[in-house]
Amino acid sequence: MTNPLDRITTNPDQCGGRPCVRGMRIRVADVLDLFAAGLSGDEVIADLPDLKHEDLIACFQYAARQVDPKVLSK
Repeated sequence: MTNPLDRITTNPDQCGGRPCVRGMRIRVADVLDLFAAGLSGDEVIADLPDLKHEDLIACFQYAARQVDPKVLSK
């Protein structure tokens, strides 16, 4: 199994270098904002159909590591 965090990419020439999902112009922050607004995972995917369930998990894992950066990934 690959590391879900590999789905999160940064590119200084894309979205101002903010973390995005799989090189697309879908920012991690945008995905998290949709959840914060009360959307379910299925609703987020319906809103952003290029996303996959694994992308949502990767966004949450990325956010968790930002909140507690001492968590080490395997």
